[in-house]
Amino acid sequence: MSPSLDDAPDLSGLIELSRLDNLDLKPVILRVQTDLFLSASVRDRKTVSAFASLAGGLIPIVDDETAEIVARKLAPFPDTPPALLAALAARGGAARDAILAQAPILTQTVIDAALSDGSDVGAALASRPDLSRSTLAEMIARDDSAIDRALAENPALNLQGEMLARLVARARRTPDLAQRLLARPELAHGDVAPLFLMADETRREAIGHAILATAALRAMPAAPREAGAVLTGFSARGDVAGFVAALTEMLGLPKGFLAATPDPSLRYELLTVALRAAGLHEEEAVYIFLTLNEGVARSVDRVFDLVKLFRTVPRAGARDLLAAILDWTPQDRAAAAGAHQPYHAPDSARPRMPAVASERPPLRPPLPSRLRQTS
Repeated sequence: MSPSLDDAPDLSGLIELSRLDNLDLKPVILRVQTDLFLSASVRDRKTVSAFASLAGGLIPIVDDETAEIVARKLAPFPDTPPALLAALAARGGAARDAILAQAPILTQTVIDAALSDGSDVGAALASRPDLSRSTLAEMIARDDSAIDRALAENPALNLQGEMLARLVARARRTPDLAQRLLARPELAHGDVAPLFLMADETRREAIGHAILATAALRAMPAAPREAGAVLTGFSARGDVAGFVAALTEMLGLPKGFLAATPDPSLRYELLTVALRAAGLHEEEAVYIFLTLNEGVARSVDRVFDLVKLFRTVPRAGARDLLAAILDWTPQDRAAAAGAHQPYHAPDSARPRMPAVASERPPLRPPLPSRLRQTS
């Protein structure tokens, strides 16, 4: 049978010993009594009251490490007295975060105790598994990096739609947030496509397939004329500025598009996707890798990886990848008003049905009526 507090030895003498300057038994007593409380087979009112009295006197005076250990044990336990949760929350630091993240129910008393030192507890609250959609939306709206990271690491959250899009948009320039989102296997590959450059090889391949599935439904504009000859000419002369300007103009890309990624080491990957979208042949791309930048040309592994990426991304998907990574709309997508758009195209708007049935046009003209003859 599991032990209960009634079966535990009387430790009141140890409490007296713990007051000696050269002997600190308070952390030991608190941890032992916490384990006994959690493993007790019966926790009646007397047991709970005795533990609350003992632990309530020790929690404010033990060290931070002990407070955190006890908080992690007591926070998810439904029989923990609320006064102890509040006392642990008032400690601040890791003990407070454990209470806010794991307590089954957060009372206003516990929240007030957590806020007593003036700290921002948003990141700790973002780790809770029971966040409502309204609370989740409010936290994302705060645009706080610590909260964003906590939300991305919270496996209980169902991130989707506009809220996921806002996190992904921030992750474009925040590599640590991007890695946390990419580590979530349940997120659709198309939804994390803007983070393609920061994904590992397996995730990149999956994102590429997802992008290609929709890109294949859309008409692909012809490749810029003489793109290979123009770009290899700039590369041969070592004219990096001219090369980038020419590529930007060919595809209608935003100026300074290479700075879209916060990691300079990934800019050549972005350049490779752009070369693929411009319709260059593999031989032309390899020539550029070997001549445009001396640092890249000296690394056989680097050139090999870029060529592999060039081969992996089809041109139809490269343009859509650029659009996702750069948050950019290609010029050919801005169709003139009234231009034909296939109903099943990915970007086409769906016709709206009339709100009132009476507004619907008749299916066919009414037939003329005949007067019934009476004798």
